Amino acid sequence: MKAFGFLSFGHYGSGSAPGEYGAKEALQQAVEIGVGADDLGVNGAYFRVHHFAEQAASPMPLLAAIAARTSRIEVGTGVIDMRYENPLYLAEEAAALDLLSDQRVALGISRGSPEPADQGWESFGYSDSDDAKAANMARDKFARFLSAIRGDEIAPADPMQFGPDRKLRVEPHSPGLDQRVWWGAGTAATAEWAAAQGVNMMSSTLLTEATGASFGELQRDQIDRYRAAWKSAGHDWTPRVSVSRSIFP
Repeated sequence: MKAFGFLSFGHYGSGSAPGEYGAKEALQQAVEIGVGADDLGVNGAYFRVHHFAEQAASPMPLLAAIAARTSRIEVGTGVIDMRYENPLYLAEEAAALDLLSDQRVALGISRGSPEPADQGWESFGYSDSDDAKAANMARDKFARFLSAIRGDEIAPADPMQFGPDRKLRVEPHSPGLDQRVWWGAGTAATAEWAAAQGVNMMSSTLLTEATGASFGELQRDQIDRYRAAWKSAGHDWTPRVSVSRSIFP
């Protein structure tokens, strides 16, 4: 193990019962935990993203607040559900946060886990009507997000301002951010897909395979297959792999 961090769901209640924390207290305490972790030398502060729930949802303001009060700790997510996102707006936010934090951002992104709302991405304005199509939508959006943060020119420019055949990239641009993006993988096949995309891999506490092997054995196989697929893809940098375990203090 080369680095150690924490992942928080940011649970809170209505705040109406005596001693019960609401959203305000949960967010403020998350900042204080991040500051304390930075003081202790913890490597990373990461936050889960859940929508329509009394948990952390929109991560960028929280990560920005932690980054503003720390100097070393990596700040990030585990994971952003891409089904709910506008990929280019997310690219703008991520690059701005990365620049403000001196390149301390590590974004875990995925197709997402089950959410409280039934097909909640439709309420966000994304209308794929079943989960299988939404999973494909998440990967399509992720490809567009990666293209944006890698600085590709995406949008046709106004010819009155720039002349013909010009395209514009998303701004701001933070070089190297694409090497601090992770895909959350729940299967070995998804891990291999993440390697092909050229992104780091988050191995969850959840794996969907049921082969009779232990969780540790399944996770070991997933990581081995990810690394083999990475090597086969011929990427020119060394990726990171994260594993997580649930601890209830």
